[in-house]
Amino acid sequence: MTAISAESIGVVYDGAAILQNVTLDVVAGELLALVGPNGAGKSTLLGVLSGDVRPTHGSVTLDSRPIEAYRPVELARQRAVLTQENLVSFPFRVGEVIEMGRAPWARTPGFEDDEAAVAEAVAATDVGHLLERRITSLSGGEKARVALARVLAQQTPIVFLDEPTAALDLRHQEDVMRTARALADAGRAVVVVLHDLSLAGAYADRIALVSEGRLAATGPPHQVLTAERIGAIYGLRVQVLLQDDRPVVLPLRG
Repeated sequence: MTAISAESIGVVYDGAAILQNVTLDVVAGELLALVGPNGAGKSTLLGVLSGDVRPTHGSVTLDSRPIEAYRPVELARQRAVLTQENLVSFPFRVGEVIEMGRAPWARTPGFEDDEAAVAEAVAATDVGHLLERRITSLSGGEKARVALARVLAQQTPIVFLDEPTAALDLRHQEDVMRTARALADAGRAVVVVLHDLSLAGAYADRIALVSEGRLAATGPPHQVLTAERIGAIYGLRVQVLLQDDRPVVLPLRG
């Protein structure tokens, strides 16, 4: 079932076209990875799909309703967004930051699920030992996991994650992607911006490859992540191997 549909999206900033004629659906039960070079427009596309960025051209619908017609609190109950910048300036305790994810459900029946939702998010992100720490005292990777926990605690049917693995070590990168995979398997629509093509290939159902503001290719990982296409778009010779029918991308050095 299509959760969000974007039709002929264009975004122009200061006369520069950031996105051009992008049409893309976000589907329930699917993990969609947005990949592409730096500056390709991935984060802008994620912002448009989530309703945080108003497109210059085109339209976005959520459950067949224009996304701009949703009140902010309504939208917050439909989709959660992890942005690249998750700055918390005040020295809140980690547990308090995660509980902020439950704010959209205040004064609704969903409020009764707060404790269970927070506990589930804490377990999924391996931050239980940090709950009494001040957020300002954490490392970059620890802050990233706390930010993800806050998003997961929101418990929305659609989840947007912008580079959730960027500051994480190898183990926690895999943990985050396994969590994203589990959300999709449970029926949620999950959209993840990634730079690691092998991670995208390992976990995504579908990959949208963005290049110079356009969709260069969309489809299953093994169809999108070919050595020829990656070489042409990234300007780098690579080898693509298959592991359990999933593509692993290796740069050719020397």
